Order: sequence, then C-alpha cells, then structure tokens
Amino acid sequence: MVYLTQISNDLPVSWMWTTLASCAEILDSQRVPINAKERQTRISGKPESELYPYYGATGQVGWIDDYLFDEELVLLGEDGAPFLDLTKDTAYLIKDKSWVNNHAHVLKAKTEVTSNQLLCHYLNTFDYHGYLTGTTRLKLNQSAMRKIPIPLPPLAEQHRIVAKLEMLFTQLDVAVDNLKKAQVQLQRYRQSVLKAAFEGELTRKWRERYPSKLESVSISEVSTMDSLTELPDSWMWTTLVCCAEILDSQRVPINAKERQTRISDKPESELYPYYGATGQVDWIDDYLFDEELVLLGEDGAPFLDFLKDTAYLISGKSWVNNHAHVLKANTQMSSNQFLCHYLNTFDYHGYLTGTTRLKLNQSAMRKIPVPLPSLPEQEQIVTELERYFSITDETDTILEEELKRAERLRQSILKHAFSGKLVPQDPNDEPAEVLLARIQAEH
Repeated sequence: MVYLTQISNDLPVSWMWTTLASCAEILDSQRVPINAKERQTRISGKPESELYPYYGATGQVGWIDDYLFDEELVLLGEDGAPFLDLTKDTAYLIKDKSWVNNHAHVLKAKTEVTSNQLLCHYLNTFDYHGYLTGTTRLKLNQSAMRKIPIPLPPLAEQHRIVAKLEMLFTQLDVAVDNLKKAQVQLQRYRQSVLKAAFEGELTRKWRERYPSKLESVSISEVSTMDSLTELPDSWMWTTLVCCAEILDSQRVPINAKERQTRISDKPESELYPYYGATGQVDWIDDYLFDEELVLLGEDGAPFLDFLKDTAYLISGKSWVNNHAHVLKANTQMSSNQFLCHYLNTFDYHGYLTGTTRLKLNQSAMRKIPVPLPSLPEQEQIVTELERYFSITDETDTILEEELKRAERLRQSILKHAFSGKLVPQDPNDEPAEVLLARIQAEH
C-alpha cells in the first residue's frame, strides 16, 4: 500500500493522500485492440443480441462478437482523451460484458478501499498537467497513471459523497437536457421562419401594402423553370446558376503543414482567414478574394442536418479551399444575404453524392432551384429574417452561457466533493489512514 507525503493542507483530518495504484486494480494487460475492418467482418450477419460493446478512449466506438470483461469497471483514456478540457470527461463507467481496446486504461476499484463511482468522479476533475506525454496527441502512460494522487476519505464518507454527487448530477443533467432541448427548439423555430420566408408568407402583408414593388426580374434576364411548389404570383422559380456567379475555379487548397510554414513568425496583421466547408479553419499569409461572398459546403458540410448551416457569408480579404463552393450573387437578380439564407433552408436530398462523406458537386449545385421574388421583396425578407434572428441569436447566447455555467457548476461540485466540503464529516467514521493500515496488516 502506497502512502503519499501530504500534498495539500485542505483535506479533513480523517482523509489521506494515496495513489491510484493503491486504490484500483489495473487490468490493462487484458485489453485487446481489433481494427474496424476485422470487427466488421466478425459482426457481419450476426444479430444484435450476439454483439457486445467495443470501447475506446472516450466511449463506445463499435461492436464485437465476443467479450473480455463482464463486470463494472472504470475506463480512463490512455491517448486521444480530452485530458485538459474540464468540460469533457476523461473517465467513464462500463458494466456487463464488454471489450476494451488499448486506448483506454481499465481500472477496477479495490472495494475494501474505495468504489468505481468515486474513482470515476475524481478522475474527471483531476488536473492531468505533468502526467502526460506527447504534443499533438496527448498520452497518459500507465507508469504516470499509477502515480495519480487520490484524496481518500473514510469509506463511509465515500458512500455519502457518491450518493450526494449522484443526486446533484441527476438534477444538473435534467437542467442541461432542458437547455439543449431549448436550443433544438430555437433552431427549429429558425427553420420555420426560413420556410415561411421562402414560401412568401413572411412578407405577405408587405406585398399587400406595397404592390408597386412586386415587379419580378424580367424573363429575359433569368432562366425560368417548371413550378416546384406554389409561390406568390409575383415570384418565379429559377436556378442557382442564374442568380450567382460561381467562382470555384479561383479556389486554392493548401495543406496544414504548408500553411503553418507560411504563417510562422508572421504578425497577425499580415494574416488572412482560410475558409473551408463550414467556416474558418486556419490563417494564411495571402488572399484570393476581397469582397463579400457566399460559401456553400462542397463536402464535409452538414447538408442533411437542418439544425446546422450549410452556407455562410464572408467579407474582406480571404482564402478559400476546395471544400466550399464560392458564390457571388448577381445583384440584378438577388443578393448574397438572400441566397445564403435560402441555401440554409434548402433540402439537399437528391443533390448529393457519396455515403460516408456527402458531396455537393458543382453540376448538381448549379441546378438548385431558387424561389425568386422582386429585389425589393428580397431586401424585405432579409430585413425580416435578420430581425428574427437577432432575437434568436441573443437567446442562443444566453442558453450557451447557461450550459457553460452548468459545466462550471459540475466542476465546482466535484472540487467541493474531493476537498471534504460536499458532505459533513462523521467523527465515528474510521479514518482513511487507519483503514489502509488495517487492510495492509490483514494482507
């Protein structure tokens, strides 16, 4: 049994410092990694009832047709875990039949000393600085893991701490779940507003009030297409290629290594944003464009997730790679703002290729149907949408802050738990030091 020299003076007198190796059996030698291809071969054609979860650094990563373990265990990331992000867990509990690869340490609490639940909670609040190796992919090797200091309360107090944590975290999880549901509802509201906008309903009263502004773009200026759904009388269906200039030929992809070489040691004032499928992905020391544009994902965009945007506006000096189409609205027919909003409500089913990584190729993109009102009505639609969205954006910001506050509260609760401030001490509890000494003597 390993005892540590006192690490801090914050622990109650009945607590003591020890190490993770003293509190848990380490079952890493029983892990067996199996690559995805082999797993797929092994599970192909087998019913779900014959499969078992296959776990990695941060959770289940697949299925397998056999198991290595059949008990409650703590899995702690070995590499690939978010060790330095306090908003994410580095350890988690598993139960029953399971298979674990070599990206997660396998721990089993010594029940006479502590519990899996307490260890798991503590490992999710531990500061791993100084225990990791690597740079781009951090690793917690077994030697360092065994030395992780554990503040050990009396066994009876441990049970009280776990019960209190479970109660508080259940309440907190409900609150977080409600916040996330509110975010989804907010996104659905945005989509309903967009749908109303591009069916003409959002500006119906505006058209009644300003009939003189309803002249649509002349037939000679735009190619029309057969009606897809019913539009207001002054609107028409056309295609994206008729509304926007496509500047894809001006894109230039640059890999991360070359970008890093080019921007190394250069001041921020000499760098420009480098854009991809869903937004800015890096910086670069030069630019290809210097104007307002619409970027629409070509591949890697969330085309079929209506809660996320597939298009976004950029302005000023910028560089774009080949994962985003570059569009510039024909100002005689439309505007960048109008097109961007529309592309974020369009149903891309039937316009995509690929399976694991969906792609919107240029040929399909050019044929995207666009409902086209008069230019004044387009301006009104954009004004109305921005008014609605300013409110939803403000609400979303509040929800995000509340979610962050919930994460801070979770960490605060854990900090209180492992400094002896979450539940009261009982003088009748057997002190941790006496417990460990007794166990050692018995062994």
